[in-house]
Amino acid sequence: MKSKKTIYYIFTALLSIMMILSSGMYLFNNDEVVLEFQKVGFPTYIIYPLAFFKIAGLIVLWFVKNKSLKEWAYAGFFFNFLLALSAHINVNDGDFPGAIIALVLLAGSYFSYKKLG
Repeated sequence: MKSKKTIYYIFTALLSIMMILSSGMYLFNNDEVVLEFQKVGFPTYIIYPLAFFKIAGLIVLWFVKNKSLKEWAYAGFFFNFLLALSAHINVNDGDFPGAIIALVLLAGSYFSYKKLG
């Protein structure tokens, strides 16, 4: 049981670091993020809400006991990462590895969370 928790904490911590860095960039390096969003065809008005929801999702993963809310947080991250991957592949800019890493970390966190259940 202890090794299952350790695996969950490692994947979730790495995912959290990635999301905190991403949200920080959205908030504090907004001009560059706007250009990236325009390049992949996403509306720029979603930058600040995405930053907020990434942080909110992390709070749910770490501190909320409600399983339904955790499922929603995981689903939100999944769709965000999948859309990012799709957008980068569609514009062929080569910036898709970050989305793949995020999906792998998310899968590791989610499936190890389910094994704890």
